[in-house]
Amino acid sequence: MQIALAAVDGIFDSGLSALLDVLGTANAVRLQGDEPPPFTTTVIGAGTEVRTGNGLTLATVPVGELPHRPDLLLMPATGFKAPDGVLAAVRSPANAWAVELSGRLAEAGTPVGAACTGTFFLAEAGALDRLRATTSWWLGPFFRTRYPGVLLDDSRTLVQDGLATTAGAAFAHIDLALWVVRRHSPELADTVARYLLIGDRPSQAAFAVPTLLAQADPTMAAFERWVRARLTDPPPLAEAARALGVGERTLQRTARAVLGMTPLAFVQEVRLDQATYLLRTTSLSAEAIATRVGYRNVGTLRALVRRKRGTTLDALRQGGSGAD
Repeated sequence: MQIALAAVDGIFDSGLSALLDVLGTANAVRLQGDEPPPFTTTVIGAGTEVRTGNGLTLATVPVGELPHRPDLLLMPATGFKAPDGVLAAVRSPANAWAVELSGRLAEAGTPVGAACTGTFFLAEAGALDRLRATTSWWLGPFFRTRYPGVLLDDSRTLVQDGLATTAGAAFAHIDLALWVVRRHSPELADTVARYLLIGDRPSQAAFAVPTLLAQADPTMAAFERWVRARLTDPPPLAEAARALGVGERTLQRTARAVLGMTPLAFVQEVRLDQATYLLRTTSLSAEAIATRVGYRNVGTLRALVRRKRGTTLDALRQGGSGAD
């Protein structure tokens, strides 16, 4: 499989190297035989070199000199940036080639993939229109506003739909690379995962911070503060809407548009966030913590943790996974 990795100036160093390392490991540990290595990777750029986010110089093959159409195009992330910086990188004339290439290959039927901020290049090119996709959780509200035609599910670490595969926050480049290997051979992917100690991370939800998500919109930021001030016994949403000076339907629509969830689901995220904080910083019992975050029955909190985080209260307290 011929894989092209598109590199722009400021590329996230570990994102690119994770893709190269996982694919290179797959070539190294495959069952030896007469067949050639399954993956040939070519790092392409606008010219003969790019400078990474940490200032390293990397040799690249100019996109115009790519000797063949790749079987797969992967778009690693740019370096860590605020939302406005991500958009500036995507819309930079110096990076227009990456957007154009993504759109052209996707339209021609070539599979494309990206992780973290790299997903913005695919979205800008229209390669994700009407498809399910994910991105880094903290960029979710900005992505959703910028690209309403994409069916964003930023609770997932990896989403494959049609010819496009997207991965979440920065180190989800590992998941993206392992997905490429798994397409070729599930057995080889399992071997690579064991060699590199790659875990199974189906969701970003456990890492999403409600306060950061809400900052994307003034109404949501005010709603988040309102909820936290009343966690012990939260009043109805109608009262929240009145306190914020908006209609209840407006609150519902804004939560959906900005956060991709209902106000009630966001309240649950705030409760889980606070419960996790109390579990890790106090010796309060699970029953006492449940009461402090608005649940009269600890069983309700336990069920919510299992459903939303795929873990248990004891595991959250220990900072890992396990059973109550």
